[in-house]
Amino acid sequence: MTFSRTIIFLGFVLCGCASHRTGPVWMEQAQRQRHPWGYYSGQVEARWENDGRTMTLLSELRYTDPDGEVWIAPAGSNVDGASIPRALWSLMGGPFEGKYRNASVLHDVSYDQHTRSWEQCDRMFYNAMRCSRVSATEAKTMYYALYKFGRHWKRPRSFAGAIARSDNTVPRATPVEEEELAATRSWIESAKPSLAQIEARAEAQ
Repeated sequence: MTFSRTIIFLGFVLCGCASHRTGPVWMEQAQRQRHPWGYYSGQVEARWENDGRTMTLLSELRYTDPDGEVWIAPAGSNVDGASIPRALWSLMGGPFEGKYRNASVLHDVSYDQHTRSWEQCDRMFYNAMRCSRVSATEAKTMYYALYKFGRHWKRPRSFAGAIARSDNTVPRATPVEEEELAATRSWIESAKPSLAQIEARAEAQ
């Protein structure tokens, strides 16, 4: 293949993303009404590395979630889709393909940073998928799969106003079961459960 190894992934580009919440309450409420699933700022530019599976971000991607929290994938971050178990890639066609791309990049970076809990990171992934126009059924199925089979870690510890990173991950002894995922997807499609109900099902299975 003769094309350049530098690949530009265009995300949703929206201006005016702040690094924190600003402005009067009515402005925040109006912005949430316009962007019920949050919004992206910037675009993803990534360079494939020689290992054939890792990309280095050449520009920053920001995502402001529905609660106004900003998630940043800084330039220089390495992403490889490892935050999503490989067995789940068949659900999405690969973590950097199609509508999952921006959400996957942010999820990878947040899982590497460990500055928020894995629950927060997975909820961000769900909201970012919906922002990228992934259907409710597909996004909720992925959320269930990550909640049940994802690579988790202990909650970050806060002290003196800072957050201590925790590298202690919880091993996932249960393999991904395609039949269970298919049944869960059918349940999600028919019952239209909330995320809390999906979490309860994952914990009960």
